Amino acid sequence: MGALMVIFSLQTKQRRKRTDSVEDELELSAVRHRPEALEQLEAQTRFSRKELQILYRGFKNECPSGVVNEDTFKEIYSQFFPQGDASTYAHFLFNAFDTDHNGSVSFEDFVMGLSILLRGTVQEKLNWAFNLYDINKDGYITKEEMLDIIKSIYDMMGKCTYPILKEETPRQHVEIFFQKMDKNRDGVVTIDEFIDCCQNDENIMRSMQLFENVI
Repeated sequence: MGALMVIFSLQTKQRRKRTDSVEDELELSAVRHRPEALEQLEAQTRFSRKELQILYRGFKNECPSGVVNEDTFKEIYSQFFPQGDASTYAHFLFNAFDTDHNGSVSFEDFVMGLSILLRGTVQEKLNWAFNLYDINKDGYITKEEMLDIIKSIYDMMGKCTYPILKEETPRQHVEIFFQKMDKNRDGVVTIDEFIDCCQNDENIMRSMQLFENVI
């Protein structure tokens, strides 16, 4: 979970000065977002009030409007993986955090997801992972969706993978995973198949934990 643990605790970067204009003010007022009371978030997550205050301070430093759009999310996330191309995986990750699919991630979206990833139960983490892999959010994971995610992870890791991966390696891994998960051979993986397989296969759980480190 390394990247997202610190992603919004960075010091505010030097940003290009924007020209003062009525349009800028209108844009900011349109997207400005006030978070729910910390007490409510404390009850809904596994973070303490102090932890939420620290996270919020970092979030506001990077996203003064109170929400982050996909381009900003990609820009921040890519800083942690300069050796590869993180843009595609950041896109999938952004969509997993954007639970109401409105094109932006609020502080609430961010800490709710982070709470599950860092301190959730195995079941909660697997539910979250299923949502990540279910790219079109239809309740099923197809082989192509799984391949898109795995390929994006390898692209992001870039030259850090050892030994150097062959081009067909992601597809080979997906074939193995999918064959184990798709119990009834109907060409899709349901959430029950996904969770059952992950919980009962040490190799897949180990792989899932490795991939968690890039979240």
